[in-house]
Amino acid sequence: MNEPRSAAARPALAALALSLGLVLVAGCTVGPDYKAPDTKVSDNFGVATQPATQPASQSTTQPDLTRWWESFNDPALNKLVAEAVKSNLDLKLAQARVRQARADLGFNEAGLFPTLDGGAGFSRSRVSKNANPGVPVGTRNLYQAGFDAGWEIDVFGGNRRAIESAQYTLEAQTDAEQATRITLLAEVARNYVLLRGFQHELAIVRRNVATQEDTLSLQRQKFDAGIASDLTVAQAEALVTDTRAQIPPLEAGTRQAIHRLGVLLGQEPASLVAELIEPQRIPSGPPTVPAGLPSELLRRRPDVRQAERGIAAATASIGVATADLFPKFTLNGTLGLSSAKASNFAEAASGYWSVGPAMTWRLFDAGRIRANIRSKEAVRDQHFVQYQQVVLQALSEVEDALVAYDREQARQTILRASVASNRRSVDLATKLNGAGVVDFLNVLATQQALLAAEDQLARSDQAVSTNLVALYKALGGGWETTEPVAEAAKAEEPRR
Repeated sequence: MNEPRSAAARPALAALALSLGLVLVAGCTVGPDYKAPDTKVSDNFGVATQPATQPASQSTTQPDLTRWWESFNDPALNKLVAEAVKSNLDLKLAQARVRQARADLGFNEAGLFPTLDGGAGFSRSRVSKNANPGVPVGTRNLYQAGFDAGWEIDVFGGNRRAIESAQYTLEAQTDAEQATRITLLAEVARNYVLLRGFQHELAIVRRNVATQEDTLSLQRQKFDAGIASDLTVAQAEALVTDTRAQIPPLEAGTRQAIHRLGVLLGQEPASLVAELIEPQRIPSGPPTVPAGLPSELLRRRPDVRQAERGIAAATASIGVATADLFPKFTLNGTLGLSSAKASNFAEAASGYWSVGPAMTWRLFDAGRIRANIRSKEAVRDQHFVQYQQVVLQALSEVEDALVAYDREQARQTILRASVASNRRSVDLATKLNGAGVVDFLNVLATQQALLAAEDQLARSDQAVSTNLVALYKALGGGWETTEPVAEAAKAEEPRR
């Protein structure tokens, strides 16, 4: 009685042994293995563009980019940055893409495991007498319940390559999120500096308007006393009017900068007007920032890492496509109960099962698989070129930012001396005009020159700080210390 059952089980055992054998040889993984690109950078990176006040030997000092925005010593800026990291919509979008990539990785990892489907059913049928002559006519019931299992054995590593690609894609999306955060921090700081710059320029213009109005009032008094001409009054009025005309664009720039900050914080544009409309100083940072080693820069910049992970993901995709050249092996099994009567449905005699391996192999497809492999190889090559472009762009941004920051500081020093000289000229011209030594035109000219010099200095103060922000961004600073905040923001998002 046991012998038939044992004989019947032998094919199943043979199928299981074959499947296990396929698993043991499944270490074969087709397609190229990824190797990180060897990027060589000149040793003189960042040396020629270091500020004159900093020895070139310090150019290899690693920059401290920890919470770089705090180097501006501005509590309002610190508050804006913290709120932006929590609420910015671009950052939330990037975080959603990371979650999607993580889910895609889980989806691909599940492909290594068997699937199991359960089902149950009941049917009632009647055989047609005319269609089946000689067969007894009557209604019949059929009760069924069971499980179907399937397992695609990853003999040639196509699924494992898909998992590799998904893992690299997840890492690339994580780097993309970090790049978004760095850009966000820089944009918040840049627009904040622009805001304070507009407010500073506005204060300078209004102060000059007040001075010029005093001069105009004095000339009118002289005209009424008959010791000044109508021409001097008209010239003074023209200067006041021209200076006042600079106020509306600066007021517009102030409001627009506040609006941009509101949007960066994920709020309505005008939501920060009451908080930021009061003028404050232009924030300033340290005079020098070392560029560090180029190798460290390339590891620190998330856009460079993202591009490199893109090459890795594309390389793994070649293996996924290559696996289609080889046969696919699956192990399928069925186990269940089937009976015409509910009363004996659970008996052993109602049981049925089947198990066995299967193999499919695409024998002809007119070159479709090989064309797909060549396509994936071309995609890999594109990612490599893009990586090279990103590396060059990163190095260029740092070099340019170092030059801009250094040279604008030099210009700032010259402009400060220019403002001091022009203020002295205004004082002297005013005194000499009162003494009748020089005409009033000299007073107007010196006042115009002072306004221009002060305006240029205000713009330079603004440019120095925005250039510093650009330098911090180019160096890839800011994301390391905001990661806990970003993770907290993820945890606060509703689960869907």
